[in-house]
Amino acid sequence: QVQLVESGGGLVQAGGSLRLSCTASVRTFGDYTMGWFRQAPGKEREFVAAINWDGTSTYYTESVKGRFTISRGGGNMVYLEMPNLKPEDTAVYYCAARGGMTFPAVTASRYDYWGQGTQVTVSL
Repeated sequence: QVQLVESGGGLVQAGGSLRLSCTASVRTFGDYTMGWFRQAPGKEREFVAAINWDGTSTYYTESVKGRFTISRGGGNMVYLEMPNLKPEDTAVYYCAARGGMTFPAVTASRYDYWGQGTQVTVSL
């Protein structure tokens, strides 16, 4: 069983930055592809970014490519650096884990475990 806990969300003005963190309670963190998804009110959950098991490969949705950065850290951590935030980035952000080495995985159904989400609100 994998437990994921996100933190770091909040309210920022457009152009501001946030760093989301996800802590994974799992014995073999390296067995999992990790991803970030987001869901805005009234919209489907959408893929944001993914990172492979050893951090050597990353993949982003077009709207955040070149702006957001996903990374893995020590202590079973995954991060999402979000500079230059825009109002359209407002959503609940979820951390997700997928067992196995297949990469990338961009659909929510391919992930096995989910965190509870953290709210990101970007104001004008």
